[in-house]
Amino acid sequence: MYEKPVLSLDQVQKSITAMLEKATQEPDRPVAIAVVDDLGNLFSYARMDRCRVIPQRLAIRKAYTAALSGQDTVAYAERLKSQGRTVAEMGDPNLAAVQGGVVIQHPSTGFILGGIGVSGLSAQEDEDLARLGLQALGLEARQAAGAS
Repeated sequence: MYEKPVLSLDQVQKSITAMLEKATQEPDRPVAIAVVDDLGNLFSYARMDRCRVIPQRLAIRKAYTAALSGQDTVAYAERLKSQGRTVAEMGDPNLAAVQGGVVIQHPSTGFILGGIGVSGLSAQEDEDLARLGLQALGLEARQAAGAS
């Protein structure tokens, strides 16, 4: 029998809270944030007041893409470009080949646990905020504790 590591609700809530605390420092620049599980199913979602519809949808698509592709969305976009392909060729309208999605991996096994997607700011700011959420999951601390 295989054992499959999964994210906990507590971890995901800490991640969303950390990202929102940072994002709400600039309330006039609203973002949407999504966390999905390893199958791309929505785990948690938040959006700031006055966040437009496109970023709301794109945050979910970025998280989904990171989880299903097993890589950050900027790397996914670069891979497609290097192959002369487009995201439309993949046959999944939920995929997004744009920066702002990060893959969540188990630190010791490399198993894909899910993805985080952020949308509403510049591409790099979206990714930076998603990385903040990734850190807030506390996966690095578990790896260090298990390594001793």
